[in-house]
Amino acid sequence: MNRQMIKGISVSVLAAALAACGGQAPQLHQIGGTPELPEPHRGLMPDMTIASPTAWGDKVPTVPKGYRIAAIATDLAIPRQTLVLPNGDILVAEGRGGSEPALKPKDVIAGKIKAKGTTPVKGGNRLTLLRDADGDGVYEMKTVFADKLNAPYGLALIGSALYVANQDALVRFDYQAGQTRASAAPVKVTDLPAAINHHWTKSLAASADGRYLYVGIGSNSNITERGMDVEIDRAQVWQIDAATGAHKPFATGLRNPTALAIQPGTGALWAVVNERDEIGPNLVPDYLTSVREGAFYGWPYSYWGKNVDRRVMPQNSKKVASAIAPDYALGSHVAALGVSFSAPAMGATFADGAFVGEHGSWNRNPPAGYKVVFVPFSNGRPAGDPIDFATGFRGEDGKTRGRPVGVTVDPRGALIIADDLANTVWRVTPATAAAAPN
Repeated sequence: MNRQMIKGISVSVLAAALAACGGQAPQLHQIGGTPELPEPHRGLMPDMTIASPTAWGDKVPTVPKGYRIAAIATDLAIPRQTLVLPNGDILVAEGRGGSEPALKPKDVIAGKIKAKGTTPVKGGNRLTLLRDADGDGVYEMKTVFADKLNAPYGLALIGSALYVANQDALVRFDYQAGQTRASAAPVKVTDLPAAINHHWTKSLAASADGRYLYVGIGSNSNITERGMDVEIDRAQVWQIDAATGAHKPFATGLRNPTALAIQPGTGALWAVVNERDEIGPNLVPDYLTSVREGAFYGWPYSYWGKNVDRRVMPQNSKKVASAIAPDYALGSHVAALGVSFSAPAMGATFADGAFVGEHGSWNRNPPAGYKVVFVPFSNGRPAGDPIDFATGFRGEDGKTRGRPVGVTVDPRGALIIADDLANTVWRVTPATAAAAPN
């Protein structure tokens, strides 16, 4: 038997093992401040339940009674995050990043299997602008605001400065109200960590006073399997001076802070974070948390506070002792990629809290996520179980019609959802519009 045949058989066997491993995950309560955490379990391969993409056709996501949803842009090139501009225009960041080499044969095969659950469309590396000129809910203009970017993701506006977090740098455009095309090439504010870019997305938020920008930078591995040298400046949130580009770590130990938001009223920074894999279908819960300056959130040495991850060598007991637990568990492997605080115009039930876009699991049976949820708040803190807000992205037939990424609240009364599988932007509004605040 020749080497090529042996290799082919090995790949087939491993692929079968990936597809068939694991049983049904036990149902645990993994929502809120004190999630149930089972003992870690390490199998030969992680459970894999890959999305089976299909077109929406005449279907749309399901939203609560009293709300309606419509696709306001289709045929995009992998929409990730959105920004509602002061005049109501919507900017959409489109792209696909990352360039890390596979470490092991299982990474090659797992990557190919996971890719079956994503769009085959090439990333746009651009910002698209959507405009509804007459306010009827139909966005009749779809035009490229800026192109030739490098996997843009996070977006923020401070006055007349539009900031974009590419996978390798934070850049700035001059912006004037009503503008439909960038007037010049962007100016670099500062480089961002870009070597390997296992987690390439760079999330972005601006402080309430406009002085600082916060950038979320994911780790370069699941759990340091590439070595600690490539984790320098990774798994943290940077604070960047908007005027000078000077930066410093604001918080560390956040494995992959995929979206950031400033809480109205308090000015506090919040994030959704994707936790580590390959220690079981119910470990580790992804989470929503306030991001405290100087805090350490555990990665890679521990999870959910001081639960030690024995895979990491050498251990670091001092770091584990300093780790703090996040505020609110969202469930294991839901892959939260979007967060936005609500506004009164979204209706009484959804007026106080945060919307979270859950892209959906690839390594859990049964699958988790594939929806947008609302986390209610009281007195500035999460209070109660999440409420399903937009569902049906993964149907009961096992088909996946969409995968939510960024969520953005328009304070006039709408939730904007980027769907990077259907390459669509959705808009959810109260059927009877609530009065927008002055």
